[in-house]
Amino acid sequence: MIVRNALVTGASRGIGKACAFSLAKAGTRVLVAARTLEKCQEVAEEIQASGGEAAAVTIDLSSKDSIATAAAEAAKVFGPIHILVNNAGITKDGLALRMKSEDWQTVLDTNLSGAFFASQCVMQGMMKERWGRIINITSVVGRMGNAGQANYVAAKAGLIGLTKSLARELASRNITVNAVAPGFIATDMTAVLNDDLKQKMLTNIPLARFGEANDIAAAVRFLASEDASYITGHVLDVNGGMYM
Repeated sequence: MIVRNALVTGASRGIGKACAFSLAKAGTRVLVAARTLEKCQEVAEEIQASGGEAAAVTIDLSSKDSIATAAAEAAKVFGPIHILVNNAGITKDGLALRMKSEDWQTVLDTNLSGAFFASQCVMQGMMKERWGRIINITSVVGRMGNAGQANYVAAKAGLIGLTKSLARELASRNITVNAVAPGFIATDMTAVLNDDLKQKMLTNIPLARFGEANDIAAAVRFLASEDASYITGHVLDVNGGMYM
């Protein structure tokens, strides 16, 4: 059995943490990456305690140098990175009319440019191995838009375009590039929303429930597997029917 190595960004909590656990349960060695090393180490230790293989590495997706350093450190720990999950993301919401330029740029730098540079760092190794999986976590709002989130939506929509372009570039080397577009998922990021907004969103979900981080992790685990070897350039919606 071939053991694959995965780098998961934003893996200290929420969807990223769930993805790290899911991949580890599938026998993948996981590099848990986020800005805070202590939190990453906690997740890595939890994975180890459950019988998986994991290590921690710090990464700041808004810094190209930090991304390069993290990718190099990750490769030193387990070897070539076969699976990259670009999950890390931030929000700085506000109406477009009053959005500060730094809020626009910071979100684009982290959510879109960060994913590109992380992908760029692992491409060569994947091409040499002639096997790879790049999975970008976009969002339902990247498909349908959302008022007050022009920066976040632009970045998430950009991830979809990036996914399709990289899929075309890397397919000849047996590297697939796909995206998962979560709907409303119960995480720390969504927990701060008020109850009225949550109820309004719930009425737009045919399955009448919010998603869980494990719903996204299951999709990521599938796209990272051999079962998904003939799928590339695809956006997998995991949103309970919120957007069709």
